[in-house]
Amino acid sequence: MAQPQPLDRVVIRFAGDSGDGMQLTGDRFTAESASLGNDVATLPNFPAEIRAPQGTLPGVSSFQLHFADFDIVTPGDRPDVLVAMNPAALKANLHDLPKGGVIIVDTADFTKRNLAKIGWLHNPLEDSTLSSYKLHALDLTGMASEAVKEFGLGRKDASRTKNMFALGLLSWLYSRETEQTIKFLEDKFARKPDIRDANIAAFRAGHAFGETTEVFEHRYEVGAAPMKPGRYRQITGNLATAYGLITGAKKAGLELFLGSYPITPASDILHELSRRKDLGVMTFQAEDEIAGVASAVGASFAGALGATTTSGPGMALKMETIGLAIMTEIPLVVVNVQRAGPSTGMPTKTEQADLLQAVNGRNGEAPVVVLAARSATDCFDTAVEACRIAVKYRTPVIMLSDGYLANGAEPWRIPDLQAIEPIVPGYATELNGTDKVGEPAFLPYQRDPETLARAMAVPGTPGLEHRIGGIEKDAITGAISYDPDNHDKMVRTRQAKVDAVVADIPDVVVDDPTGRARVLVLGWGSTYGPITAAARRVRLGGRDVATAHLRHLNPMPANLGDVLAAYERVIVPEMNLGQLAQLLQARYLREITSYSRVRGLPISLSELETDLVAEIDTLTEGAAK
Repeated sequence: MAQPQPLDRVVIRFAGDSGDGMQLTGDRFTAESASLGNDVATLPNFPAEIRAPQGTLPGVSSFQLHFADFDIVTPGDRPDVLVAMNPAALKANLHDLPKGGVIIVDTADFTKRNLAKIGWLHNPLEDSTLSSYKLHALDLTGMASEAVKEFGLGRKDASRTKNMFALGLLSWLYSRETEQTIKFLEDKFARKPDIRDANIAAFRAGHAFGETTEVFEHRYEVGAAPMKPGRYRQITGNLATAYGLITGAKKAGLELFLGSYPITPASDILHELSRRKDLGVMTFQAEDEIAGVASAVGASFAGALGATTTSGPGMALKMETIGLAIMTEIPLVVVNVQRAGPSTGMPTKTEQADLLQAVNGRNGEAPVVVLAARSATDCFDTAVEACRIAVKYRTPVIMLSDGYLANGAEPWRIPDLQAIEPIVPGYATELNGTDKVGEPAFLPYQRDPETLARAMAVPGTPGLEHRIGGIEKDAITGAISYDPDNHDKMVRTRQAKVDAVVADIPDVVVDDPTGRARVLVLGWGSTYGPITAAARRVRLGGRDVATAHLRHLNPMPANLGDVLAAYERVIVPEMNLGQLAQLLQARYLREITSYSRVRGLPISLSELETDLVAEIDTLTEGAAK
């Protein structure tokens, strides 16, 4: 066969039943692509049910991978290649495939019974349903089973190797290496030699089939992407968050304590931190969400850095205890990996609908700092910053991630830890004032004049005993106070302390290459990828558009008002019904155009591109008149 044809980018979606190993298949293809130097971005998508009925639409699991020889910021909108393991996988994903796209489908399960399960009266492989696509109908299950026959597996176990056969075939088709995957399978199934050898055999058979068959006209190759020199690894948002919390605690010289209750899609942070006892991390899997956050508050009070992780409905349960940390002014990091709601909602689908809850969702005047990560790798930096602010300002910090970031993977340039600034807790070690009769005393609510952070002493520090609890404090001594003027002062002081964090927030940076844009697209969190990619396309089409992105949502950057005033139209894409748009309109008293999508999926960059073009053209035509 001729040399592989070069491509600059490819989007592949692996789809099958929830037991077909699509997540593993996609993850391995991603790892091989990353090792070749491609830039990669992924979007796992799986059912909320532990095991939906086999062969049904609710049971379809998929993994989408975008790999390229240039810097990419999304896992892609629509796949170029769909690998479908059964009729349900084909039907559930066909509408996303553009005309002319490639379909590789396993024919083994296309029986009348399985077709009837999903409402197909006729086999689409045998009529004109797929005539506008490049269809490769292959008996992947049969070929995989034949390849592993020598290992004496039962029919069910043999058929399970079809995902490795498909991985081998796609690895050949896109010129991926094979050694790392073989090594991975050797390690993963080291205690099950028959399963290990069968999966390796199926993987090699798929690769050999691609090399020897006449089915495919071409083989393809995507070159390495230019990247800054350094050591890289593939990382998900949850893993990056875990590493960021560890790093933040280490930089503060504090023990990291995580008190959490498992909840999708945040659980992987708890899983990873529970493995890091070697780094001095202590984890507590609590019996419920309230116990998790309460233990974290207690850990911070005792001199550690307390953190808790959760998702939407769990966040609601934690709010009273977060209020306690606000009242007592104790460092606390709360990670909310947002998912589709309300209530249980769609646990495995992504959303950004907890912003107003994070900013305002507590009883009383209870301000907190709110940050949001923009990408899987940015979860590391955002978590470190959350630790820094929590310790420096003696306040809870809520870090918002979401299901898309949590499970999506990107190449991560491993940072130089020495270059990360240390965090100085500055906890009290000696008396800092006098009591009513002039005797030396410890005043736990005496404040740093710049940060307004209160003096905090670790329990057990000799001579620094003090009273603490959820009842309002005297502004100096910390004793219980019901005095109206004192309460007013404390409410305003706690708000002023959070407002003071703006001193540590950099100005928002606007990307406006020509300086002629009249439309600003402002995002937060995981909308960074679709906004950036859509803006690139709009500019390639000859139109001007500006973009900016917010990590700091409370308080907001000091220059944000001036930035908003500089553009005729401000568009805010969000995976909610316009929550940031509401905050901006209320705070800056200017009209904001909300661009809302709440489908449980990332915002479509192609839809956003189309809508931005229309908005820009409308403004241009209006000015011409």
